Amino acid sequence: MTQLLQRITERIQREGPISFAAYMHMALYEPGCGYYVSGADKIGWQGDYFTSTDLSTLFASCMGRQLQHMWEQLKRPRAFLVLEQGAGRGQLAQGVRAWSENEAPDFYAALDYRLADIRAGQDALDAAAEMMPSVILSNELIDAFPVHIVEKRGARLYEVYVDIKDGRLAETLKAAQNAELEDYLDRFRVDWGSYDEGWRAEISLDALRWMQRTANLLRRGFLLTIDYGERAKALYARERRRGTLLCYYRHQFNEHPLARPGEQDITAHVNFSALIEEGRRNGLRLNAFMTQRAWLESMGIDDEMERLRARDYAASVTKRASDEGQAALLRWYSLRQGVAALMDPAGMGNFKVMIMRR
Repeated sequence: MTQLLQRITERIQREGPISFAAYMHMALYEPGCGYYVSGADKIGWQGDYFTSTDLSTLFASCMGRQLQHMWEQLKRPRAFLVLEQGAGRGQLAQGVRAWSENEAPDFYAALDYRLADIRAGQDALDAAAEMMPSVILSNELIDAFPVHIVEKRGARLYEVYVDIKDGRLAETLKAAQNAELEDYLDRFRVDWGSYDEGWRAEISLDALRWMQRTANLLRRGFLLTIDYGERAKALYARERRRGTLLCYYRHQFNEHPLARPGEQDITAHVNFSALIEEGRRNGLRLNAFMTQRAWLESMGIDDEMERLRARDYAASVTKRASDEGQAALLRWYSLRQGVAALMDPAGMGNFKVMIMRR
């Protein structure tokens, strides 16, 4: 029994069954042994999953260009503070700085890019409260916030709890006692009462609290969030019977969140309708909402690829029959494949990019 499993077990023995949201919080964030705080590198090809920055440096180039546009919209302030939440290894920050230094020196001189590793403790934002950022940025952050899971049984809504049965963690259902959960579905006009028996969905109350806190940090500027998810109508559709919860372990996904607590990632799709509505309630207005594919195209990724091919991979055309030309061609194919993965409409290309502004 791992240290984390022992803590979860002891809590259940002490308190009785715990909500799935409480379990997910422990599995991901329990001090010293949760998935995101245990110290091991979980991201990248040697970890359990990869992000857009692992696929191509052009993702950071497009982000740099986006931030430059925002800087210009704010009348080119001399100090332009970007706060990235959930920055992980800091690859995006490194890529943005490198792009701006080479391509936009005026912007680079104003850029102050800072990191807040919210995944290592969501209270880390408190230390950033006095920063007054111009942009608050997150990439694949909110999908890892703990979620409540609800299930329809008869005419009632039940919540999934975690208990111990025969010495193992197991699901159990309890009649939903948290009024926020039913109110949440009603808020987005989810007609769950007419759905099939056993229909499930995830509800992230933490995402609402995150939006409240983040909006309060933003005096004047932009909030830019990239993640996988949908608006409420698509996310809570009748046809999506088992919700969206997935786990990632060594680049394989599974639907067994109670297995390997602390050793695998647990995620759920983001309800962007909730973020947009909560942002508006806290004084923000929606500036843009699109797929990652559309956003990358709007940031000129195709033109950037052609520019790089002419500058860095010219031998793939002019000396194609030579060893130099073949090596350049292989590197070009690698770049093109990485960009194709970023823009794949069945994968990362369908991630959503949400920009709000105050």
